[in-house]
Amino acid sequence: MKPEIIKRILSSLVLIPIALFFIIKGSFFFTFFIIILFLASSYEWYQMSKKKIYFMPGILFLLLSFTSAYLIRNIYGADFFLMIIVICVFTDLGGYIFGKLFKGPKLTKISPNKTYSGVIGGFLLSVIAFTFFIENLEIFSFVNEFKDYQLKQNDFLYILLVSLISQLGDLIISYFKRKSKIKNTGNFLPGHGGILDRIDGIIFVVPITYVALTFI
Repeated sequence: MKPEIIKRILSSLVLIPIALFFIIKGSFFFTFFIIILFLASSYEWYQMSKKKIYFMPGILFLLLSFTSAYLIRNIYGADFFLMIIVICVFTDLGGYIFGKLFKGPKLTKISPNKTYSGVIGGFLLSVIAFTFFIENLEIFSFVNEFKDYQLKQNDFLYILLVSLISQLGDLIISYFKRKSKIKNTGNFLPGHGGILDRIDGIIFVVPITYVALTFI
């Protein structure tokens, strides 16, 4: 196993419990978590895009995204917020695993490592992870209203839509990294790169989800 993959696995084993703690605890803990992520992401964006015309729009978008994450967690609860995170994380994981295993045709020059097999893997693993999460809510659930939840046909359309937005978000951040001639947005996370490298899909999913929940 390559050292980079080992670093990725080990850092994930540390980061996932920390993120779960703040999301589940909510209140001041989640607010603190969101602020730290926003500041770290904004710093990475500044390093990427300082003196560029799109610097300030990017900062405003990050503010919108993290505000949406805060509102979704506090209005709709930890369960719903975690479901969104599960879809995004396993979309990214599916793309990475399937892309490495099956390789195949490249998706776009914007992100040379992205493949069509990775796209399919992202969709597939997000559906599997979401289904497992829902069917084991007695283990993962933190509020009673979700414990008797049953999967519906529309859920799978929602999963695919969120997975698609997450993958497009990944490509958008890859585009700006390419313009800045950098591989990663930072080196804070061993094996992962920067904060933005890991949440690039999530920051696009949460504001769209919040707008959909609020106005549609």
